[in-house]
Amino acid sequence: MAVIAAPDSRQFDRAKSAAERAAIDASCRGPVLFFASSAVLWLVVGSMLALIASIKLHSPYFLTGTAELTFGRARMAHLQAVGIGWSSLASVTACLWLMCRLSRAELIYPKMLYLAGALWNVGVFFAVFGILFGDGQSVEWLDAPPYAPPFFVAALGLVSAWTVAVFRRRRELHVYVTQWYILGAVFWFPWLYLVAQFVIFWVPVAGVVQPIVNWWFGHNVLGLWFTPVAVGTAYYLIPKIIGRPVHSYYLSIIGFWALALFYSWAGMHHLIGGPIPAWLATASTVGSMMMFIPVIAVAINHHMTMLGHFHRLRYSPALRFTVFGSIAYTMASFQGSLMALKGVSETAHFTHYIVAHAHLGAYAFVTMIFFGLFYYMVPRLTGREWASSTLIRIHFWGTAVGITTYFVALSIGGWWQGRMLNNPDVPFAKIVLYLQPHLFARSIAGVLLTTGHIAFAISFVMNLSGWGKQRSGGPTFFVEPVTRKA
Repeated sequence: MAVIAAPDSRQFDRAKSAAERAAIDASCRGPVLFFASSAVLWLVVGSMLALIASIKLHSPYFLTGTAELTFGRARMAHLQAVGIGWSSLASVTACLWLMCRLSRAELIYPKMLYLAGALWNVGVFFAVFGILFGDGQSVEWLDAPPYAPPFFVAALGLVSAWTVAVFRRRRELHVYVTQWYILGAVFWFPWLYLVAQFVIFWVPVAGVVQPIVNWWFGHNVLGLWFTPVAVGTAYYLIPKIIGRPVHSYYLSIIGFWALALFYSWAGMHHLIGGPIPAWLATASTVGSMMMFIPVIAVAINHHMTMLGHFHRLRYSPALRFTVFGSIAYTMASFQGSLMALKGVSETAHFTHYIVAHAHLGAYAFVTMIFFGLFYYMVPRLTGREWASSTLIRIHFWGTAVGITTYFVALSIGGWWQGRMLNNPDVPFAKIVLYLQPHLFARSIAGVLLTTGHIAFAISFVMNLSGWGKQRSGGPTFFVEPVTRKA
């Protein structure tokens, strides 16, 4: 009598999980790709505006004759395009897809998300072009004309409500680390944005309270919106790509709650030496020092998870971008804490050193991790792999070398700029001349970054247009992995 072998239960479970993920990805395809496409569009627009603003710093007669492209307008429009456009829309993209994936729930209320995406894009359009045509509001990070914020507020409300609704419908009882960060972000950012708009513009408070609120918002938009989404994304991608769990669940808890407790204190160190109460600056410095706790916890967790798998960085685009961003998170956070010290702040304040630090956090950390997410996520939504490994290499090396050049040039130039500004014997004209080579290096870095972004945008459009092999053929690598013989 023949014995019929029982099917392998593990194989059955893997097939069932794969089918479930495929159904979730199919439900996410339209809304998530809508947000992702919008993000890529604003990335390219913001890159062009950034390059124009950068060139004008050392060549002020570049593109003269048009008020719309003066340095002040181009720079403010760039910040809105990449901050509220690219980075925020990429953050929402991550929230939507990762929350569905980790909740094991198919996407719900797609029409609500399309409406949110349309409102957000209208708001970004009004912000960018309103600034270019002279309606900017000269408040750092809140430069958008008064008719743009209502669109962001409405879109934020819809996205936050949707995120909570999906979480409540989850089929997975375990709450993953990434979900903590996403839920924190969709609560913190609407609160930050609404309070800042209300106190600075809608019912403005008087005097020194306005800059205090401005820097409370400006610092925390990175720390309590972009940072939790990007860190949460890294917590998902690194274990997923290498196929092993996060090193320590307890370190994850420490990292999340320490970020929640301490980051919101940190913004006031930008006003050290200004007309604010001394206790406020001191409390901010203490909060910045305490930020070593979550940063070290996240750094250890990511490094120990990667241990024994660093060779995969040679092959996987998603992993390489993500690990680059994770390392930059540690560097930017350590630097930011040290910059809160009064002795360092006295030199670094009001210089290009601050600009270098901001780009280390907002670009080298946040944007690079979002690039990693797109390289991992998009093929799973479209069913096609990336068409060109050459374009991926151009993207990585253009952005990696570009942001490194940018950071080094402005950090060195900005530090000595601060030293000279504090020396009354140094003429201001001499400082301007000293900075010229560093500003020129900044523009070279901008060309590299823009080249990388264009390569990325071309790859993205090619993938959406149906170019590239079917996913069953395997992922697109930088180079094909070498199989090691036993």
